[in-house]
Amino acid sequence: MSDQDTISVYNAQAARYAALTDEDNSADPQLTRFIQSVPQGGTVLDIGCGPGMSAAVMAQSGLKVEAIDASTEMVKLAAKHPGVVAQQAAFGELDATEKYHGVWANFSLLHANRRDFPRHLAAIHKALKPNGVFYIAMKLGQGDGPDRLGRYYCYYSEDELKQIVQDAGFTVIESYLGSGTGLDGSVSDWIGLATHA
Repeated sequence: MSDQDTISVYNAQAARYAALTDEDNSADPQLTRFIQSVPQGGTVLDIGCGPGMSAAVMAQSGLKVEAIDASTEMVKLAAKHPGVVAQQAAFGELDATEKYHGVWANFSLLHANRRDFPRHLAAIHKALKPNGVFYIAMKLGQGDGPDRLGRYYCYYSEDELKQIVQDAGFTVIESYLGSGTGLDGSVSDWIGLATHA
């Protein structure tokens, strides 16, 4: 995420966003499968971690967790979770090579513009160890633009997202569909893809 308007919204709404997402993340079936697919004690990256709820569950399971977010206020919240090493960074700053057993991108890369999205996926693929796991969740739709709060979103169809992810070198293992209410109060359809490098 590099859009300053989007970052500003998250800085201003960090506490409210944390309250909205402060649910039992250990009951998230996608997160549970992700953790189970990573070697015990493995190293993972939560990219666009927000307040760090998912990262906290990963750390509680015994994984070594690094978390990044472009919002300084979100990073402050994420860093409060035991076992979570959080730092402020944009998607484009990821430059690791074969470092992680898994990368978790749960409703974060939807803030990347369409032009940069393949580059971010390529960086994630490079950052993963061979056969590392990658989970991505995005909102379904078409086009791009700001939501009611001014956050930038880029939308993809199911087929389009799968193709772009595969073009980046990932193999899609499972896909999940659902809907949920976001920070701006709107209900959106979403897709999650479990993949490996």
